[in-house]
Amino acid sequence: MSLFVTFEGPDGAGKSTQVRLVADLLRKSGTHVVLTREPGGTPLGERIRSVLLDPGECAIVPRAEALLMSAARSQHVSEVIQPALEDGAIVLCDRFVDSTLAYQGAGRGLSVPALTKLQEFAVESLKPDLTILLDLPPSSGIQRRRESGIPLNRLDEDDLAFHQRVREWYVQEARQHPERWTVLDATRPEGELAVEIAELIRVRGRTGELNAGTNRVSG
Repeated sequence: MSLFVTFEGPDGAGKSTQVRLVADLLRKSGTHVVLTREPGGTPLGERIRSVLLDPGECAIVPRAEALLMSAARSQHVSEVIQPALEDGAIVLCDRFVDSTLAYQGAGRGLSVPALTKLQEFAVESLKPDLTILLDLPPSSGIQRRRESGIPLNRLDEDDLAFHQRVREWYVQEARQHPERWTVLDATRPEGELAVEIAELIRVRGRTGELNAGTNRVSG
């Protein structure tokens, strides 16, 4: 049974760590798991990622940022995500469409309805079966990023108000669509979170077998 699971949340929430830990747990039970990330996931996507996130690369206006993110995502769906789902894998993706709505929409002030239509074109109506929101205050996420020793990217360097708008959009969206979203406290121990997320995925997978994955594609 294939399953598409996305991980969302403010910068520094630990999404990449959880994707890796959860994949390890699922694989121990013999599950076919594909890990991927956005922007990125393909050779084209990784090249676009370097342009988007490198603070010294070049100035990017919000509309161009959204279009570049969407171009990378379209390639990602076609080249990696859809084939993996068709092969029966559980796909764990570090960010997806919701990141564009949160960052370029709520954060940058672009029209969320317009961005939603752009995403529908980019991904051909592919929707996650489950989205994990790793939530924490933006100030804590920024502090984590600075203490990690990993160089800050261009989005990390936006002001606190920007990151607060992003977080508020995530929380509101999760509240409005509890059938897809699960909100978890990202300040909890990494191992504890990973065990809970892995079990959520197993339960959703069993439910999907009963419902034949009806919530993945619409339109």
